[in-house]
Amino acid sequence: MLIGAVSIGASFFMGEGHHEGGEHTENHEGGEAAHHGEGEHADHVEANHHEEAAHGEHAAHGDHPYHADPSMNDEFHKTASRATRENNHFYSAEEHHDAEHAHHQVQNKPWANLLVNNFFFLAVALGALFFLAIQYAAQAGWAIVVTRVMEAMSQFLVIPVLIMIVLIVLGLGHSHHLWHWMQEGIMNPASENYDEIIAGKEGFLNGPFYIARSVIYLIGWVGAALLLRKMSLKMATTADPQRHWVKMRNLSAGFLVFFAVTSSTSAWDWIMSIDTHWFSTLFGWYVFAGMFVSALTVLTMLVLFLKSIGLLPEVNHSHIQDLGKFMFAFSIFWTYLWFSQFMLIWYSNIPEEVTYYMARWGEYKGLFFTMVAMNFLFPVLILMSRDTKRNYGFLITAGIIMIIGHWLDVYIMVTPGTVGSHWSIGLVQLGTFLGYAGLFLFVVFRSLAKAKLMPEGHPMLQESKYHHI
Repeated sequence: MLIGAVSIGASFFMGEGHHEGGEHTENHEGGEAAHHGEGEHADHVEANHHEEAAHGEHAAHGDHPYHADPSMNDEFHKTASRATRENNHFYSAEEHHDAEHAHHQVQNKPWANLLVNNFFFLAVALGALFFLAIQYAAQAGWAIVVTRVMEAMSQFLVIPVLIMIVLIVLGLGHSHHLWHWMQEGIMNPASENYDEIIAGKEGFLNGPFYIARSVIYLIGWVGAALLLRKMSLKMATTADPQRHWVKMRNLSAGFLVFFAVTSSTSAWDWIMSIDTHWFSTLFGWYVFAGMFVSALTVLTMLVLFLKSIGLLPEVNHSHIQDLGKFMFAFSIFWTYLWFSQFMLIWYSNIPEEVTYYMARWGEYKGLFFTMVAMNFLFPVLILMSRDTKRNYGFLITAGIIMIIGHWLDVYIMVTPGTVGSHWSIGLVQLGTFLGYAGLFLFVVFRSLAKAKLMPEGHPMLQESKYHHI
């Protein structure tokens, strides 16, 4: 936690110091500097010079060759305001000399770093709460011996959700530019920053409604986590544990309906609205899949750790294998959703859709496909067989790779639209991740220490202890 606090402080201190004299400069920690206007870009300018002259467009850059119909490209670019071009990485290739744009991107670096880690650990805690609710709603018995771990993971939720609300309030106050639609005048027709496309989404993307939705997420998610934990503890002391179990089942069923809606809307609010012009009807499912598999991976690693030090003797090889099955299955599910979204958008080549991947195709291509390999190839190769799902070493190895891979997934969803070419992965990013991990483990272990690891009184506890496959 101390390393995290120092890293976050350092990121804000360093985030102000890489922009001098109005020049567009790069500062990749341990990476390569990325330069617009060279190589492939110069070819685009030459190829589109005649077209730009015909339309009277600004000739800083040619249209990107993402659609066969030039008139559609021109029309799409005309809809973007000056503010959009200044803050969106895709348009930064059009006007890379703009000093204000570069300055905003550099200023966004510490905020984007905070958002990436905050959302990742929020997803881990929320995914654990979702998995816990499934056990009660489905009246499943096999996982009861590890429900205390799920409960403990879900108790972390309040911290990242509160931090997210603070980030939103600061964004609305223009302390940062993570969400471009919050820019002053963006929805005002009289402003030079007016953007017709973004203004069309004002009914959903406006400050009061945005904050209200986040508060609803906080109340619903944290409230369900606290109530399930409270009822679970009461089952060990009450004379009628069956009554509490029925209440938990009903609460879990209601929460799953709430989660089905809010897991998507929160993904739209906090992640998809970074790239405000872009949208995907599959995005909520995609974020959910990454959220759930990350939570399953962390849950499995925590269970393995607790069992290795003798605290969960009731957990047997069948429990471990089932957790490994979930890790494997939802890695495949995540890959299916990733490919479905990517392939359909890339193949159809529609300007307002493909802009999202154009922003990630250039400087982020290496990270983009490394992330896919870590989240698909490694789980498939390591966890395919029955024996590897029962082997602690294989599960830990796969788990570490998958945690890094899904952290990179969140990084790639957030960073291109917030910091553009100023991205970096170095000691500051690693330190922030470790800080959040330390805080998460502190909350989880503190929660575990407050109650017996076996939920005594649970009507299905004996079934879980003798689980065998």
